[in-house]
Amino acid sequence: MAHIHDLTALEQAAAVRTGELSPVEIVEHYLERIERLDSGVGAFVTVTAQRALDQAREQEARIAAGDAGDHPPLLGVPVPIKDLNFVKDVPLYFGSATYEGFVSPVDDSVVERLREAGTVMLGKTSTPEFGLPCYTETYVSEPARTPWDTGRSAGGSSGGAAAAVAAGLAPVAHGSDGAGSIRIPASVCGLYGIKPSRGRISFAPIVPDLAGLSTNGPLARNVADAAALLDAMAHHNPGDLYHAPPPALGSFSAYVGRDPGRLRIARFAEPAVPGAEVHPDVLAAYESASAALEALGHEVEEIAPPFGPDIVPEFVKLWFSFACIHPVSKELEPKLRPLTAWLRERGHALSAPEFLHAQSALQLATRFAMLVTDTYDAVLSPTVTQPPVPVGWFEDVDSPEETFERMKRFAPFAAIYNVSGQPAVNLPLHWTPGGLPVGVMLAGRYGDEGTLISLSSQVEASVGGFWGDRRPSMW
Repeated sequence: MAHIHDLTALEQAAAVRTGELSPVEIVEHYLERIERLDSGVGAFVTVTAQRALDQAREQEARIAAGDAGDHPPLLGVPVPIKDLNFVKDVPLYFGSATYEGFVSPVDDSVVERLREAGTVMLGKTSTPEFGLPCYTETYVSEPARTPWDTGRSAGGSSGGAAAAVAAGLAPVAHGSDGAGSIRIPASVCGLYGIKPSRGRISFAPIVPDLAGLSTNGPLARNVADAAALLDAMAHHNPGDLYHAPPPALGSFSAYVGRDPGRLRIARFAEPAVPGAEVHPDVLAAYESASAALEALGHEVEEIAPPFGPDIVPEFVKLWFSFACIHPVSKELEPKLRPLTAWLRERGHALSAPEFLHAQSALQLATRFAMLVTDTYDAVLSPTVTQPPVPVGWFEDVDSPEETFERMKRFAPFAAIYNVSGQPAVNLPLHWTPGGLPVGVMLAGRYGDEGTLISLSSQVEASVGGFWGDRRPSMW
């Protein structure tokens, strides 16, 4: 039998149902790997070992008491939770030293849904301060590093989640995405990640929807696991500002392996951010993906970028404002990282009318962009502009403002679909000659994750299971 971490999440769940594996065996396996390997990748900020073992033992008792066919779909599968989400009675840092000592008083509803699906929580994965940067370097945990080269960043803000899955410290992981925070780490860690449609997954009961930029979502090694995790996470709560329509086939897993038919796919590789340059390795990934889609019989057509540079300053205003959502007392402000303090200073200087004007401008831009993108079944672009960058690269400058400019130039593509609310995925299709992963992004019509999943599944099958069965050396 393969090592437990070689199995997919769905294979692990099947092995639990048949009695081939027990939830305790699976949890003990991953806890041993976390203890041995996590210091090298910085995936976890909190490991809840005893809690995970207790959950696994409860599940074993549940299996012994009844028919395995009646058990939830992901019974026994470990799924760590990103440390921007509330898990009752577990420390919550939000990536910030200002939250040291804080313990979550409630569960987020997505955490409840994952528990109801049978998953076991191994712990909380690391995230940058308040989820604001696209790299995961904090004062409360080790930097999150891509397992393909631990001198390089795992991205952000779901950097810890991606590092955990890519290093085999968890089969899949919960993440969230406000400006590319699932797709960026997926690209630099060689994973498949889904940013769902706006309103697909509730943030209840604490986190507000506000402009609808951010959403929870899955990170996985393959499409089927990601779709199953999305099925477990998708839900709506009373009071949510947004609500995505349910999948036409009843589940997202139903789209895995389904022939998508011949699709019209648009493509562009020009960043909206002025001064952003796309690295040759990224362009090679983009061209390779275009060729792969055409080889599958799809029509691929070049288009002008649906969003232009005029949206960038409006988006930046929202980002400044969202840096201020977390209450931080004056005496704790010295614990903030320089970038966070700089962002909050600008956010507090914005007036309410300026915020509303920025949001209105982005909505207007979205309406015009969708007149173009909705005429296609999917839109292809790079995910980020560079292969994985060294740890510390974003802050190896003279000021937080320069750090922010590097962030904008590194990740100009992903955030446009947070503005529009459209679903988007990262495909781990390409590796550089030096062995570093470079993803490409596919976006779809609002509410139509199904087409993206069926197309992703088709591409995955065409290149071989697990995108060629690539694994980092620490695997």
